[in-house]
Amino acid sequence: SQTAHTFSKSSWKRSKRQRKFVDWVRIKVLGGKGGDGCMSFQREAFLPRGGPDGGDGGRGGNIVFIASESIHTLGLLRNRYTGENGGHGKGKKRHGPNGKDSFVKVPIGTV
Repeated sequence: SQTAHTFSKSSWKRSKRQRKFVDWVRIKVLGGKGGDGCMSFQREAFLPRGGPDGGDGGRGGNIVFIASESIHTLGLLRNRYTGENGGHGKGKKRHGPNGKDSFVKVPIGTV
């Protein structure tokens, strides 16, 4: 007896993309935005004019392309890649957290 293979719609599309050889694609790449700094002033009991003590915002994440021998087509790439945004600065001169970098594997020889 023959058994029919059942595929979900997304897995069928994914398997269809893997079978095609794509050698040219256009993608949009955006690095993460840096976080906003904080504007605050130092406040202590015996310092009437403490001065500013706000922290800087964190750096936005980068997009890094990695050449990989295991990938042979550009058809598996998404249309858009974005880095994570940096965190906001805080009082007491505390720096905001940096955004995480995103890594994209591409075939060797990709320009």
